[in-house]
Amino acid sequence: MRTLQVGKNEAGQRLDKLLAKYLDQAPKSFLYKMLRKKNIKLNGKRAQGNEILAQGDQVDLYLAEETLESFQKKTPRRRPVGPALSIIYEDAHLLLVNKPAGLLSQKARESDISLVEGVISYLLDSGQLTERELTVFRPGICNRLDRNTSGLVVAGKSLPGLQAMNALFQERSLHKYYRCMVAGHLKEPCRIEGWLEKQEKTNQVRIGKERWEGALPICTEYKPLEHRTFGSRPYTYLEVNLITGRTHQIRAHLASIGHPLIGDGKYGEPKINACFREQYGLSHQLLHAYRLELPRLSGPLEGVSQGTFIAPLPKLFTNILEEDDGT
Repeated sequence: MRTLQVGKNEAGQRLDKLLAKYLDQAPKSFLYKMLRKKNIKLNGKRAQGNEILAQGDQVDLYLAEETLESFQKKTPRRRPVGPALSIIYEDAHLLLVNKPAGLLSQKARESDISLVEGVISYLLDSGQLTERELTVFRPGICNRLDRNTSGLVVAGKSLPGLQAMNALFQERSLHKYYRCMVAGHLKEPCRIEGWLEKQEKTNQVRIGKERWEGALPICTEYKPLEHRTFGSRPYTYLEVNLITGRTHQIRAHLASIGHPLIGDGKYGEPKINACFREQYGLSHQLLHAYRLELPRLSGPLEGVSQGTFIAPLPKLFTNILEEDDGT
C-alpha cells in the first residue's frame, strides 16, 4: 500500500489525471477498475476518478508493491541537471529568467539540456520541489524563445501559476517588448501587418502582404532607438512590440521589409553577418526579449500584478552598442 498526499501542485486536477501521471504505464481501464473495486480510495472513501483534488487530500493505493512498480517507468528517473539560472523575479508560483542565447527553451530530443531542466534543477536544489512531486507535476515555461534569441522567459513553479500564466499569454493581455539590431536605417515608429505560414520541412516561415490558405495574420510594431553605422553600413537599434506571437515573426517580418536582423542565419544578409562575425565573433541574431508589462492580476499572479520586468541585454549585445559610433 502507498499513500499520496496531495500538495499544492497536484491540487485542482482530477483524481484520474493524477493517477495517470503517477502510474504512467498503467492502462486507464486498470485505474478505473481499481477505483471500482475500492483498491484506490480518496480520503478513505470510494472514488469515481472525476473528483477535483484539493491540497491535503489523501489518495490510498491498496496495491502490491510489485504491481505499483510494474506500472511505473522501469528506467530510473534521472535527476535533471540544467544550466544555472539568471533569475529576474521569483515568488511562490513564478520564476522570471533571463535566458542566454544558445540555450533551448524546451528540449527537442531526450539528450538535450534546456531552460526547463535548469528550472527543475533549481527547484530541486532549493528544496522547493521533491522527486516525488516531480512524478505528478512538472514545472514548465509559459513562453518560448528561439535557441539563439536571449531574454525574458516566464516559468511556472506551481500548477496554479503555470495554468494562470499560460492563459494570460494566450489571451494576449500582456505586452512583450524586444530589442534588436537590423540592417539599414528605420527612421519612424511603425506598425506592420501581414500573413505568415510556417514551412515545416525547412523550419522557416513565409511572409506575405496578402492572405492565402494556411497563412496566419501577424502584426509587429517597432520604434527606432538609435541609428548606427558599422564601417559604411547603416543599421538601427530597435524596440519591437510583438502584437501577435508567431514562429520567427520578428526575424522574418523585419526581413520581409528589407531590414533583416544582424547575425540572423536564416533570414539575414550573409555579407553583413560576416562582417559582425569577424569583428565581434557574433554567431547568432541580435534579438533579445527585453521587457514584459503585465495588467492588474489576482490569485496566483497577484505578486506580478501591474508589474514591469526587464531582462538586461547580453554582454555581447551591449559591447556592440558601446563600441560603434552613433549617427
